[in-house]
Amino acid sequence: MSESANRSKAYTAAGVDIEAGNRFVSRIKNMVKSTFTPGVATDIGGFGGLFKPEITGMEAPMLVAGTDGVGTKLKVAFMFDRHDTVGIDLVAMSVNDVLVQGAAPLFFLDYFATGKLESGVAEQVVSGVCEGCKQSACALLGGETAEMPGFYPDGEYDLSGFAVGLVDTPKLVTGKDIAPGDVLIGLASSGAHSNGWSLIRKIYDASGLSGSDTFPGTEKTVADVLIEPTKIYVKPVLELLESVSVKGMVHVTGGGFYDNVPRVLPEAVTARIEFGSWPMLPIFDWIKAQGDLSWPEMLQIFNCSIGYILILDADSAEKALETLDARDDVDAYRIGEIVRREGASEQVEVVFP
Repeated sequence: MSESANRSKAYTAAGVDIEAGNRFVSRIKNMVKSTFTPGVATDIGGFGGLFKPEITGMEAPMLVAGTDGVGTKLKVAFMFDRHDTVGIDLVAMSVNDVLVQGAAPLFFLDYFATGKLESGVAEQVVSGVCEGCKQSACALLGGETAEMPGFYPDGEYDLSGFAVGLVDTPKLVTGKDIAPGDVLIGLASSGAHSNGWSLIRKIYDASGLSGSDTFPGTEKTVADVLIEPTKIYVKPVLELLESVSVKGMVHVTGGGFYDNVPRVLPEAVTARIEFGSWPMLPIFDWIKAQGDLSWPEMLQIFNCSIGYILILDADSAEKALETLDARDDVDAYRIGEIVRREGASEQVEVVFP
């Protein structure tokens, strides 16, 4: 037994393997370093991560921070023993949030907690976190791996994290200038993202499907469709902001259309959304049918194939659609318009065919 193992044997007997944790950190070092951007001024393993942002040319730099987790979608990872994509979900939920205000993500920190550290599973999770950071051009600046015996069921873990972004204050996207006549452009989602999974799992459990079955309406397996990670919109949106003026943006997360869109709207306007103006992914048709839900109920809970919304004036919207249509990493649709609000009516009006 090594000297360090001898010193920590009492903790190991209690269920916390310090040596295993140290080996895990050593194995993921190169993976984490692959996400480093020029602003990173530290190595992993320190007490705090150092980052020096590039603010040359900025009038009034402002930091924007967001935090989130993956929620009960983690149960899907446990169910199918698929752990390499939930890290993408984790990063996506925070970087898409800070993006709403026009901020470019600078760095991300993650927190991974489990009852007993299984290094193979943990490495898969971190590989997903690293992939999410690469997709959003931000650095995985640090994190925490917590082994807590007796706190989590065997084979399970929890994930959370946060992102910090940077925006020049004059370019902050606030929604305050949104007015009647403005256009809503929806960016396609990749699936259910990381919201509504308590209901989805209940529907799945009652469906009789197995992970290896073909998912209805697709050529993919059920496991592939359900575990599909959250779409990250950072690169296409930030590049769009360089040439097009966007008044407001929405990350469609928990609460669907009805709760998220009003978060960026002035009180005097309503977002009128034309249902059917974008294609619906098979997973949402399946959820609706299997769960015996109405489309208004679906739009209250899920993103229903639109994960991100841009609000622009009509001229800018045309340019934005042309710009986005030229890309191969995002699909964009004109999904509605801004109208004058009538009294104290809801600020989201969905028009069904």
